[in-house]
Amino acid sequence: EGHVGTEIKVDGKKRINLCANNYLGTSQQKKVIKAAQKSLKEYSLGLNSVRFIVGTTDLHKKLEAAISKFFGTEDTILYTSCFDANTGLFEVLLGEGDAIFSDELNHASIIDGVRLCKAERFRYTHSDMAVLEKQLTGASKARRRLVVTDGVFSMDGEIAKLDEIKTLCDKYDAVFVVDDSHGTGVLGKTGRGSIEEKGVLGKVDIITSTFGKALGGAGGGFTTGKKEVIDLLRQKSRTYLFSNSLMPAIAGAALYVIEHFDKEFLPMKKKLTENTIYFRTKLEKLGYTLGGGNSPFPKGSTRVGEGEGFYHPITPIMIFDEVKTMALADELLKEGLYVRGFAYPVVPKGKGRIRVQISAAHTKKQLDKAIEALERAGRKLGIIK
Repeated sequence: EGHVGTEIKVDGKKRINLCANNYLGTSQQKKVIKAAQKSLKEYSLGLNSVRFIVGTTDLHKKLEAAISKFFGTEDTILYTSCFDANTGLFEVLLGEGDAIFSDELNHASIIDGVRLCKAERFRYTHSDMAVLEKQLTGASKARRRLVVTDGVFSMDGEIAKLDEIKTLCDKYDAVFVVDDSHGTGVLGKTGRGSIEEKGVLGKVDIITSTFGKALGGAGGGFTTGKKEVIDLLRQKSRTYLFSNSLMPAIAGAALYVIEHFDKEFLPMKKKLTENTIYFRTKLEKLGYTLGGGNSPFPKGSTRVGEGEGFYHPITPIMIFDEVKTMALADELLKEGLYVRGFAYPVVPKGKGRIRVQISAAHTKKQLDKAIEALERAGRKLGIIK
């Protein structure tokens, strides 16, 4: 009810919002909102058309150019969501006689996009490079091979082995596609995402991502890469051709964030890191089992990602029991926290969790209140001792 930020009103009561993708707090930034309002006033609510008819403005072109500059790519195409970017990609690039390789934990939009193309499909065991290489070897006679992965797996906050995948793509002449929706703006020294964090910035063939998380928060998505690929998508990608243009207000806000990212928003990553470290450390001391990451932060780290020791601000509180997961979410709502329980079929059976997402906009007072609530609720339900 009403304004959405680090606090929201639910059933007439204020709750701390701990499950939004608002990693850098951009959606509450006054300058971002002002940019959206300016675009709304100049370009109207919407264009009543798809891009190739009368739905392209100079604002859309400026945004596409800004994204290309941000990632160092040749060209970019906008979509109304990253879901549309993914579902509109593979059918254009692949057909009979081709092969596509997808991590088993990839986002639903990638899964749906893969289903739409006529290439032979391979699903490799999560982050298992031996299985992926075996599948690539077995598809050596395919006309074209394409490997696709999430940059950050959204249920776990885990970064994909992008450097190792890139090595395999080079070895077996495969196109490399990364959906970096949860990495863009969050990971990497300059915030260019998991592809920067893993040392493959400028080496990935196609990147898809969103404006709905660190780059504004309202929605919208894009695909960026080689000009020839983007030209082909403009002619044949059905989710681009037959969807109304991205709302000008969203485009204007996203453009502001990207153009001012290095100066205004990149510094916020330090606060995001501090909040993430603080929250995780406190919960682990309480006895909660947390997912995400693969080793503790190095001392003095000022980055969310730090070599092989990292944690993403996605913080899965692993409960494992589905009933207790949902009971904890309900109890936390009573305590003034808004979180959601994730159970089968959203996650595998026996992997129930509360997925908390930390923001640079969260105050220490809010985090302390959340930690205290998690302690009371966890003890009440017998999840922690």
